[in-house]
Amino acid sequence: MSAWILPDHIADVLPSEARHIEELRRGLLDTARGYGYELVIPPLLEHLESLLTGAGEALNLQTFKLVDQISGRSMGLRADTTQQVARIDAHLLNRRGVTRLCYCGPVLHTWPEKPHATREPLQFGAEIYGHAGLEADVEALTLAAECLRVAGLFNFTIDLADVRVVRQILDGAELSEGLCTQLQAALVRKDTAELERLSSSLPEQTRQGLLALPHLYGDESVLERASEALSFMPGIQHIIDELREFASTFPSERISFDLCDLRGYSYYSGVRFAVFAEGASDAVVRGGRYDEVGAVFGRNRPAAGFSLDLKQLASVVPGKALRPAIRAPWWVNHELNETIVSLRRAGETVVCVLPGHESEVDEFDCDRELVEVSGRWVVKSIK
Repeated sequence: MSAWILPDHIADVLPSEARHIEELRRGLLDTARGYGYELVIPPLLEHLESLLTGAGEALNLQTFKLVDQISGRSMGLRADTTQQVARIDAHLLNRRGVTRLCYCGPVLHTWPEKPHATREPLQFGAEIYGHAGLEADVEALTLAAECLRVAGLFNFTIDLADVRVVRQILDGAELSEGLCTQLQAALVRKDTAELERLSSSLPEQTRQGLLALPHLYGDESVLERASEALSFMPGIQHIIDELREFASTFPSERISFDLCDLRGYSYYSGVRFAVFAEGASDAVVRGGRYDEVGAVFGRNRPAAGFSLDLKQLASVVPGKALRPAIRAPWWVNHELNETIVSLRRAGETVVCVLPGHESEVDEFDCDRELVEVSGRWVVKSIK
């Protein structure tokens, strides 16, 4: 095998795409800062027990593991940054009030999450800790939607769910871990026949609630249908009312509901949202409330937030036009060099043409050039 061949689902990012991703990264971080979010940069690897404690089996399977040559302890390359940010909030910052944190960095997956996906996403995310009210959930989704607009994505749909619906239906039913896993898988597939088989021995109330869920997806009418179909389940109406209130804060957005969506069931603790866009095979943003994320670090704080993969976002958002640049001759004299330095300090891109390469195409849109006029170097348009 050739030495230059990379592992499956790992790829270099070449200049045009790298420029596009970097412009998106800067725009999203500036947007988060505008909302009061502070940037943190967790390490790429940590001791395994810190990285995976309370994270669930799915994240464990996605994590590359290795042995630290210094300490001999098991370490992991992060597959998700949320656990690390929760640790920072709980142990390093340890603030009493609300804390808003954002991050952007690579994560590594042992397997691609979907066909043709990269195993090295560039994860951007924002988390708000310390507020249990719906306002934090609203802020998380508001910031996520604004980030998409800043990136240039306007035509998207927000899908809402709430894991508490399923938990409330299953509350009180004695389920083995295996049966619970099978029920969740059937709900995700909306497989009514399988649900009927799996729930045959469960209490009638639990069984009827489970069988109603696969049909509860679509527009806002879903909430009315859910109120009727699950009216016999205690505590469900309050959850539905919260979903309705949450959706009402985004009157100009296209919103759908899927009360059977259990993605992140073991992770989320309340409202969950996913944002879908044309041209993307999967959600471009996922987030919601996950109040238990800090519990394993000894500080169980309310938490809400979202994350996205900048590489995926770059694939569905058109890149910006090339930045205008100035073409200049290679070193001729001191005056030319001083002019080039001044232009660069003023924010201009100046590309010096090396001898013998005058006709090469480059990554910059050189719409002007430096020319010598009466002993002075001046910028002129290239016609």
